[in-house]
Amino acid sequence: MWTPRLDLSRSASGEVSVRVGHELVDEYLHFLAGRARPNSLVAAGFDLKIFFTWARLEPKDVTTKDVIGFVAAQRTPRVTRKVVRISDGGSGLSSRTVARRLSSISGLYSYLLARGDCGVATNPVPRGFATRRARRNGGRGVPVVRTPTLLPRILEPGEVDRLMAALRTTRDRAMVEAMVFGGLRRCEVLALQMSDLRVGERKVFISKGKGGHQRLIPMSSRFFASVARYLDTERPAHAATDAVFVVLKGPRRGQPLSAAGLRQILESARDRAELAHGSCHELRHTCMTRLREAGMALEAVQAQAGHASIETTRIYLHLADDWLAGEYRRATEAIDAQSIAVAT
Repeated sequence: MWTPRLDLSRSASGEVSVRVGHELVDEYLHFLAGRARPNSLVAAGFDLKIFFTWARLEPKDVTTKDVIGFVAAQRTPRVTRKVVRISDGGSGLSSRTVARRLSSISGLYSYLLARGDCGVATNPVPRGFATRRARRNGGRGVPVVRTPTLLPRILEPGEVDRLMAALRTTRDRAMVEAMVFGGLRRCEVLALQMSDLRVGERKVFISKGKGGHQRLIPMSSRFFASVARYLDTERPAHAATDAVFVVLKGPRRGQPLSAAGLRQILESARDRAELAHGSCHELRHTCMTRLREAGMALEAVQAQAGHASIETTRIYLHLADDWLAGEYRRATEAIDAQSIAVAT
């Protein structure tokens, strides 16, 4: 029996390599590296390590029964750890985490099936459970793991102001403005190159968006003003990188800022501002919600966010305070008008 382990490495060119100690699984992760972003690759490697550590089986010996047992084990409360989910007060792993791990396992077996030389005859991850309504639902049954749709949290204008005031450098302000005014993802902020800044057009070119998609989006003048001050007064003059945002102090001075570095900057600022929340993704959600509240068309919000499907963007309809209330008011006014007409 092999012992799963998670080994991460990064080449001189910045490419991430993930291995778990099994030839077939490692070959799949190498294949996945050419299709997924580094964070997705690391998550898949971690998920597969967790699964095979639990299963203690060779990949070809895994059955659907094993996968269902794994799901049950992941949802079982940890007796030795008093861990409570913030989202719903429950224990055990969240549905989203379990669903992601199932997706990682399913991806591995889809790859092994496509190869055809691994002794795998079927994908052990079930697509869903059959129900009486499956025929009316296009043949789709109940998913193995139900993932509830939760509205993301956003920051109020006053909270954004407090966060901005707690930032200690112009570089940090520019990065937060990129997220809260432009809706950039954390990885997109860190991937910005000097050539991506279209100052004259007041636009930013996102060359490394999610899923490899590129886009050219407008950006607030406040962001460009902050970037200009940062480049003039803080960024090391001889930084050996074209990355816009770099480390300002210490042995890594002048090198590209890491995701961990940006996370630490934001966490420290939140503590100083005494904010209960305000992650990078919540700043992005805040931007998109405010744009929608200001009347920006949903298709335009989709383009700004870089969503592949407009269904993903529809969540901002529910976050925008005035949208549902306005629709409800117009509908009730029409109903009242009809009632008055009938009565007269």
